Amino acid sequence: MEENDFEVGEYVEIVAMLLDLQLKDEYRDGVVANFERIMAIALVVNEFPLPEELEVSTEFHP
Repeated sequence: MEENDFEVGEYVEIVAMLLDLQLKDEYRDGVVANFERIMAIALVVNEFPLPEELEVSTEFHP
């Protein structure tokens, strides 16, 4: 799916309905704006190439 095909407002409405979340009209624009920001960040992260030899770890050590 191309990023231009994705309607954030429609996504927010559908997910709110599926979760039975009563999203008030006064918060909807803010929620949509935040999802648009999240999508922009995720696109940058997902475009970063990872080496094929990279293995998934089952533990996290900071």
